[in-house]
Amino acid sequence: MNKTAIRKFAEWAREKLIEDIKYKAGTVGITANGIVEKLPQSTSDTYFYDVGTKDYTKISGIEIKQRDALVKAIQTKERSYKSYQEAFENVIEEVAYTWFNRLIAIRFMEINDYLPSGVRVLSSENKAKKEPDLVTTPFDTDLEFTSYEQDRIIQLKDDNKLDELFRMLFIKQCNKLHDILPELFEKTDDYSELLLTISFTDPEGIIHHLINDIEDVDFRINDEMYTDDGKIKADGQVEIIGWLYQYYISKKHDEIVNIYKGKVKKADIPAATQLFTTDWVVRYMVDNSLGRYWIERNPQSKLAEKLEFFVTPKNGEIQCVDEKINPTDLTFFDPCMGSGHILVYAFDVLMEIYREVGYSDRDAALSIVENNLFGMDIDKRAYQLAYFAVMMKARSYNRRALTKGISNNLSVVEESNAIDKFACNGLTTDNEQNKIGEYLVEAYRDAQEVGTLQTIEKKNYNSFSTYLNNIESSAGQIDLFTTSWLNNTLPQMVQLTRQAEIMSNKYAVVCTNPPYMNKLEGQLKKFVVDNYKAYSGDLFSVFIYRNFDYCKVDGYSAFMTPFVWLFIKTYETLRKYIIDTKAITTLVQMEYSAFEEATVPICSFVLKNGKDRNKGLYFRLSDFKGGMEMQKKKVLEAIANKDCGYFYETDESNFSKIPSSSIAYWASQNVVNAFLNGKRLGDISKPRQGMATTNNNRFLRLWHEVSYNNIGFGLKSIEETVCDRKWFPYNKGGDFRKWYGNNDYVVNFKNKGEEVCSYIDATSAVNSKGRVINREHYFHECISWSLISSSNIAFRYKPNGFIFDVAGMSCFASHELLLYLLGLNNTLVVRKLLSTLAPTINFQAGDIANIPVILNISEEEKINALVTQNIELEQQEWNDYEMSWDFKNNPLICNRINTVSAAFKSWSKKCNERFNQLKANEEELNRIFIDIYGLQDELTPEVEDKDVTVRQADLQRDIKSLISYAVGCMFGRYSLEREGIVYAGGNFDDVYWKYKGQAALDKNGEAIESSYAGISLADYHYPKFHDTDDWKTATELSFEPDADNCIPITDEEYFEDDIVGLFCAWLKKVYGEDTLEENLDFIANALGNKGKTSREVIRNYFLTDFIKDHIKTYQKRPIYWLFDSGKQNGFKALVYMHRWNADTIGNVRVEYLHRIQRVYEKEITRMQEIIDNSHDNKEISNATKRKEKLQKQIKETKDYDAKIAHLALSRIDIDLDDGVKVNYEKVQTADEKKMQILAKI
Repeated sequence: MNKTAIRKFAEWAREKLIEDIKYKAGTVGITANGIVEKLPQSTSDTYFYDVGTKDYTKISGIEIKQRDALVKAIQTKERSYKSYQEAFENVIEEVAYTWFNRLIAIRFMEINDYLPSGVRVLSSENKAKKEPDLVTTPFDTDLEFTSYEQDRIIQLKDDNKLDELFRMLFIKQCNKLHDILPELFEKTDDYSELLLTISFTDPEGIIHHLINDIEDVDFRINDEMYTDDGKIKADGQVEIIGWLYQYYISKKHDEIVNIYKGKVKKADIPAATQLFTTDWVVRYMVDNSLGRYWIERNPQSKLAEKLEFFVTPKNGEIQCVDEKINPTDLTFFDPCMGSGHILVYAFDVLMEIYREVGYSDRDAALSIVENNLFGMDIDKRAYQLAYFAVMMKARSYNRRALTKGISNNLSVVEESNAIDKFACNGLTTDNEQNKIGEYLVEAYRDAQEVGTLQTIEKKNYNSFSTYLNNIESSAGQIDLFTTSWLNNTLPQMVQLTRQAEIMSNKYAVVCTNPPYMNKLEGQLKKFVVDNYKAYSGDLFSVFIYRNFDYCKVDGYSAFMTPFVWLFIKTYETLRKYIIDTKAITTLVQMEYSAFEEATVPICSFVLKNGKDRNKGLYFRLSDFKGGMEMQKKKVLEAIANKDCGYFYETDESNFSKIPSSSIAYWASQNVVNAFLNGKRLGDISKPRQGMATTNNNRFLRLWHEVSYNNIGFGLKSIEETVCDRKWFPYNKGGDFRKWYGNNDYVVNFKNKGEEVCSYIDATSAVNSKGRVINREHYFHECISWSLISSSNIAFRYKPNGFIFDVAGMSCFASHELLLYLLGLNNTLVVRKLLSTLAPTINFQAGDIANIPVILNISEEEKINALVTQNIELEQQEWNDYEMSWDFKNNPLICNRINTVSAAFKSWSKKCNERFNQLKANEEELNRIFIDIYGLQDELTPEVEDKDVTVRQADLQRDIKSLISYAVGCMFGRYSLEREGIVYAGGNFDDVYWKYKGQAALDKNGEAIESSYAGISLADYHYPKFHDTDDWKTATELSFEPDADNCIPITDEEYFEDDIVGLFCAWLKKVYGEDTLEENLDFIANALGNKGKTSREVIRNYFLTDFIKDHIKTYQKRPIYWLFDSGKQNGFKALVYMHRWNADTIGNVRVEYLHRIQRVYEKEITRMQEIIDNSHDNKEISNATKRKEKLQKQIKETKDYDAKIAHLALSRIDIDLDDGVKVNYEKVQTADEKKMQILAKI
């Protein structure tokens, strides 16, 4: 089956149908904006409408009636929706899916020759013929035509109006199919026919694409039921119905989920919750529920040999149940049936069971539809397709199935909201029956939200149905009220009775893929909280609990759901209920991202509605990536070989020994013993959840965004925040990193969090006491971990000075105990233990609190020494990079080493030694704790290189880091004379002493007496630190910072402060002048950029890649901002964010942009002189190319100047507290207009 083609068609078809239907509605004056009234010149039989076209729209005859019906339908819907527009969209959607379902059904039937007339409707038996056979030979069909219709057909053919003829015949065929498939081919509403726009002649139309885009074979039912080894074959051809529907609504599903971020309004619940169940999962569920129920009660049955996914224990024995049943007793219910995929496969299994006891296929097919299969759904679209799929299945076994008039037990869930009360004077005369009617009206309020979660009492609905059927015939005098009741209330009551009969029964098997939705609202939320509060973590968990009540005692309930219910605390009550009163018969836990159709990790399982002395049979597929096909392969391998290593037989009594009753079926006895013998980590320490600001954009910054002097480091209590600092280190979790690090964020917590608490109190439903929690632990040392991890968890030491976030959960204890716990938690032992407590990617404080801690006094000193060394090693490595606020200087700057190559060699050696030492320490800790926990048979101490979280030397990365440090020195962020950050906010002149020529300037910019050199036109510069009050004794700088905070990057060296020139000067100061060329060559080779010389390579790096690397390193919050005119590299210049002022843009424009334009003009003139005067063709060619490039560059710079000019005049300053994101936008916006002058982040 070509699912790519199917998906492409279905998604396109929905958009095409809706677009065409809206257009058609618009031609009669009905749009999303409203309904146009008819014009005054309209007559009784001809209406005119002004729809904005040149000529008025004219309709007459039946079209008037059809338009009126459309208007009424929209207005009726409007009563249930918030706006006219929603009602309009809903009606259009209904019409679109009505015709889509019918087109798909007819296509399926014509390919399988199921149409009663045998005449193809959409295509032709002759592949070369484009015209459908129905159009060619309409009178050869079983359709009955009036004399008028016969004449109309002939007339349309003569006039070559074939599409109009096709639509007429297509509607006729749909109405005819009502006789055999009434639930799908309902009598068409007047307005549905009005809005039908399909064409078979249009090569871009839906008919053409349906016929040509999806292969016939994907629709054709395969007569062969078995695989080569005798197993029941999946019926992929009926499965196409489900895939078409799933893909048809997929875009709407995605839109709804994205728009509502989980909360879904009533009308969108069906689309938001529909997920098509993978074929092999359906077979696994049905084989081990329906198949198992029959096999247990018929030990001589050969059915197991034909069920590919039937699971047996290692000894192959199946427990027998002493109960005699007939095939008709195998009632099978899917309460969320979707498009019927589960029911269709259950049909095949039931067919095999019927054959075992001697039924013919024809009789079995009818019995299965009437006695065995039951299904419901809140989505009418899905219900219609499920009904069609089941009936097509019956037709595949019995040619007369569609003409037998058999009843089925499938239904859509309808609600009673439009009915005020059941009783009607003069019609409903039986008080006892009326009580049932009133009960149903109340029970099915808001049923399209609540669906099959509602519990319906068992009553005599057959008798009530008979009562309803006799009301009209026994009615007395009919008036306006009774007529309305008969036309509206009675049909609704018939439907409510039908669904009540299904929902009040008990079934041998309940099997479904329930909706996954945890953000509920409206009546659904109220109903779930009122009736299923303990199980209300998600709709799927409510269904797990609810479905037991649909199930007979010792019957089976099968599911595919997210697997979070197995482990996380939200579903602990559900787990305990199942462990204490039910049984897990079998379960498959998929690899985390295996199910491509949803964004959640899933499992499939079968539960017994009663206790079972047998062990559960489990498959753990966590290690097998590759989608659902890989999961299928591994399940089959495990069924064939139970010693595969990922198949488990587990006594579920073990689960109650594990905290929170986690369904850790793979846990060994030694692991279970650890939980029994160890102390809960939460009993000897304090794992805590951190604060939630509710607005991170406002209250959090990466530390390098704000002024370094405005950050309060090293605090020990919350009281110390009452100070002149605004920002404080904030532990927000972060990447996989052990022992130390991920110190990236700061939080605005000035005056005990005054601003953030006030904001939360004003804007959040939960006040600040519920958000800014566990304050008594703020700024205390702890060990921390990230709430969410993409793979394994890592624990880190945090010294005093941090506030912690909800995503940076922390554990508090004495220093010595923290070291012991940190050592334990970073071992393979805790990784194994956590796999039983939190096998998802989330690690809550409660999960960590449940870790069993075995304290070993004799090993404690050794453990703590190893942990202390590990913290030191990781801290050293973290601080070797400029993203640390404790960064000192670049590690490639080494005393007495005068080449970068030698410095890198030394650095590489240091990195290797650190890496190897840390790895050895971690392996020793693993060994110690493996022995303490007695897990020698399950774990080995080896640590993979990828799990050691200090970095090895990397030539290109480390050279780029050196260049970044050099740029920092150019801007004065760093200095060769001082370690760490020298300037990152505040007054630059307070840090560096400003000179004009040889004159030292005071704070007013005036020359200090005796220092003035008399050079009034000299440039400003910063030759010294402003570290004393006497300019004479201030520390001199070996490398001065750029004076005006602008460093141009050009493709040639046009400026005295050209960035490559500055870099060369910096290299000379660091490594010496003698080794400059050697160092440039080494750096250029490491960078790998294009260029003929080392300087050209480095220049090209600055032109193209430096800013990209900087933005990446600084997590899209760069501190060096690049003025960038465009792709021609006409103008580029770096500025340092922390030195920005209101004149920065003006200075860049006048001193650099305008100067480069003058340079380009002179260069163009020079190139033209060469072209005019040279006799060397190569020289002329090079000059011509150079001139053309310069002309493009000067044009680009002039266009750029037009943008930058307005911003320069606006004199935009920034506030570092606002962070990069806000300020970056601010400096590029004037008069509410954004002008892109800086490189995109």
